Amino acid sequence: MTNSEFFEALRLMEKEKGIPADYLAEKIESAIAVAVRRDYGGKDIVFCRVDPATETFDVSLRKTAVEEVTDPDTELLLENARQYNPAALPGDVVEIPLDTRQFGRIVAQTAKHVIRQGIREAERGQTLQEFRSRNQELVTGTVQSIDARTGNATLEIGRGDAILPKAEQVPGETLREGQHVKVYVVDVKEGEKGPRILISRTHPGLVKRLFEIEVPEIFDGTIEIKAVSREAGSRTKLAVSSKDPNVDAKGACIGARSARVNKIVEELGGEKIDIVKYSDDAAAFIAESLSPARVVAVELDPAGTKACHVRVPDEQLSLAIGNKGQNARLAARLTGWKIDIRPESGYFGEGQE
Repeated sequence: MTNSEFFEALRLMEKEKGIPADYLAEKIESAIAVAVRRDYGGKDIVFCRVDPATETFDVSLRKTAVEEVTDPDTELLLENARQYNPAALPGDVVEIPLDTRQFGRIVAQTAKHVIRQGIREAERGQTLQEFRSRNQELVTGTVQSIDARTGNATLEIGRGDAILPKAEQVPGETLREGQHVKVYVVDVKEGEKGPRILISRTHPGLVKRLFEIEVPEIFDGTIEIKAVSREAGSRTKLAVSSKDPNVDAKGACIGARSARVNKIVEELGGEKIDIVKYSDDAAAFIAESLSPARVVAVELDPAGTKACHVRVPDEQLSLAIGNKGQNARLAARLTGWKIDIRPESGYFGEGQE
């Protein structure tokens, strides 16, 4: 391979794999130096230069010019040194060019192995950087395969793959090979086998990011999502507030004829979404959080334990509590308060010693 062909191959690799030619050149320099060094007792006297800009590729030995040689591997007689540098003086380091065509097959294979390893490291580094730039963001992946035993799905995301565990899939949802699905990047970690991206379709962050996409007022900061509580596949509660008194936070999230929220519900496979108005007033926020039930009164624990008693109309008690306690449970997570729900009429014997 000529120098021209070699550097053309580098440029093609840069184009196909997106790895800078300068980075590849650095790895190749290191690989060849290591491989050739073995032919010279492993001593650190071999240097390689690969410059894509000037298409320069050369390998040389660096030895110190001396008047009397004590170590032939690292030293060169002054008269011999002046064959390579006529102005050489004792103590100067001279470069002795090597003919790359004389490199043995073993050296070439060793260099090739190290180069491949360098390319893999570069690709891993690029994948890690790409994933980290998407950390805690919404990404779209393509389902590559589904493990019949565990139900885990392998998704192709950008340059890499990620596993969507069965536990992080929406209950009742059936994924198919080739399907495009939106997932939330929970975290990105660097493992021994490369970057490990933790993705989920059950994380509350997924709903938050979907609303940011569908509601321009959230994206531009006019409306803020203050809290999210979710039981994936069933129901989500979203607390929102507006920084502009002229903008209705709930109305903007719901959209005209419920268009905005319905689009998100469709993406989540029919999951119900309650949008509630956030308030710095704990009692008002707790009352809102139990929507769609109407709250009559909220009594906060004076001891400051973040516990409260809530009274609702008798006929709305089951609505406030929800199926298997879901509405009350989501409200408690949304507000951070322990909520005890009671009917307006009170329980039998309440207030008696």
